[in-house]
This record gives sequence, C-alpha cells and structure tokens, in this order.
Amino acid sequence: MKYNFITIEGNIGAGKTTLAKLLGAYYKTKLILEAFADNPFLPKFYESPSQYAFPLELFFMAERYKQLKDLLQTKDMFQQTVISDYLFTKCLLFAKVNLEEEEFRLYQKLFEIINPQIIQPDILIYLHSPVNRLKENIKKRNREYEQAIDSKYLTSLQETYIQYIKQHGMKTLFVDASNADFFNNKQHIQVITDALEEDFNGQQLYITLP
Repeated sequence: MKYNFITIEGNIGAGKTTLAKLLGAYYKTKLILEAFADNPFLPKFYESPSQYAFPLELFFMAERYKQLKDLLQTKDMFQQTVISDYLFTKCLLFAKVNLEEEEFRLYQKLFEIINPQIIQPDILIYLHSPVNRLKENIKKRNREYEQAIDSKYLTSLQETYIQYIKQHGMKTLFVDASNADFFNNKQHIQVITDALEEDFNGQQLYITLP
C-alpha cells in the first residue's frame, strides 16, 4: 500500500463506513470511524435545524479534531496505513449548508485555526450516489432521526461536496457508486483496490462500479 492515510467521503448514506471497514479488513489497517452517535445535538437538529445547527457543528468539529489528533499524531502512523470514513474539511462543508451567514463566518474562523494542526490524507475516495439512492440507503439503515431528511438537503450537500472536489488539490478517487453494494459484491471492492494500487496521472481518477 503506497498511501499512509486514506480518507473516504460522500453524502449521507453513500456507504463511507461500510467501505472503510471492508478496506480496513482487506489491507489490515488502523480505522478511524466517526462517532456520530455521540453527538447529543444530532436528533435535535433534524427536529429543529435553525436552533441546533451551530452547537451540532461545533460538537462535530471538536470531536473530529480530538479523534484525528489522538490517532494520527502517533509514531505508528508512518508504520501502518490508516483509513478514515470522514475528512476533517467535512466540518466546513456541512457548516456551509447548515449555518446562517454570521454563524458560518464565526465557525470558519475557528476551523481555520484548527485545520492546520490536522494531518491531511494522501488520497480521498469520494463516493457519489444519486439522491434517490441515498434515500434508499438511509431508509434501509433505519436510524429514526434520519428518516425525514429532505431531498433538497441531500442535494445541497451533494453540490457542496462536488464544488469542493473541483477546487481542492487533493488526490481524489471519484467513484460513481450509483449501484454500489460493497458488502455483498466483492467485485466492487476489487475495483476500488485496483484503483488504489494504480499510478494514475493527475489529481483525480474517475471510476464506475460494474
């Protein structure tokens, strides 16, 4: 494995954690999985977004920072590959969608103070699925507070992710995951691992799962 730190990103319900666990088992890596269930503001946010968006995003940023700093800034980071199911910049992307303008400006200032302290991944795997497929996955995993997520909200997040990927300079494996079934279809995992082991020119490689 040529990469020390691999990060998987995508919209809500794209399959980030499933892929992270399967790649972690394949490569025998250390895993960093987001502890989203620990955020006490998450169910409240879906009930009243305007009231709870700011504490929700602050809590996520603090937890992600602590988790990444604790697990990445260790000596064995450079002796073993690490796979994460989130990018720290996710904080800013979700905040951009969820926060009012003044709140976002304050949040952005805090993010810019913290972000330089975080080790950036060697490669980003971005899972792209259409919103109708995301909603199917969300319904299937059956987290009660997610069931009322609006399609417009998922579309806003999707557009924000795409805009970020177009602008940043990070090496990115862009995966069309419209028909992804990582858990049951071993060929889908094989396509990902083949791409990770490939020396692709440029900063982005686009692949489609069969």
